[in-house]
Amino acid sequence: MSIFIKTLRRDLKMALRNPSSFLNPLLFFVIAISLFPIAISPESHTLSNMAPGIIWVTSMLSVLLSLNALFHYDYDNGVLEQMIISHHPLPLILLAKTTAHWILTGLPIILLSPLLGMALFLDSKNIYILILTLFLATPCLSLIGAIGASLIVGIKNSGMLLSLLILPLYIPILIFGTSAVSQSQFNLPIDGQLYFLGSVLIFSLITSPFVSALALRISLE
Repeated sequence: MSIFIKTLRRDLKMALRNPSSFLNPLLFFVIAISLFPIAISPESHTLSNMAPGIIWVTSMLSVLLSLNALFHYDYDNGVLEQMIISHHPLPLILLAKTTAHWILTGLPIILLSPLLGMALFLDSKNIYILILTLFLATPCLSLIGAIGASLIVGIKNSGMLLSLLILPLYIPILIFGTSAVSQSQFNLPIDGQLYFLGSVLIFSLITSPFVSALALRISLE
């Protein structure tokens, strides 16, 4: 696990030297949500009903904004080629890089979501469900996004292409995550949604590093 810890620590240090890579998506997350009460309605009932969809959509787009820089810095500096030809397992290295991405993007979104949920008039119970669904789903967004980022790593100005590749895969997670919080507002059972998100998380952890490694090798050939 030493290579995993070293790669994770390296990516976190690199992000701290270039804070705009993870601060810009978080600023977009906060600003976009704060604009909805102005654009729609300041009424608490209206905002609380729309809050799950608002927070989930902006969370997904914030993660998507940060994916373009996941591999490009290492690609421009020739580090990715060294990772591929090294004797260390490439899927483990990519898992460490994806974990760093989640720590810098997904985890702050989870920490900010209670404050933004209260701003949209969600009660404490629904805020707890929101945090739980984001905790299950944001790692999936990073893991699935790593596959798309590895496919277009050699293409410049590939943000639109990355969105076209990844957004269709994000839709089921968005539907079930939003549905869990919405049904919780009406005191309906949400076990099915949570089981689905948990299953996607486990499946992504098992398969995504290997698929990303294969896609990265193909992209750099």
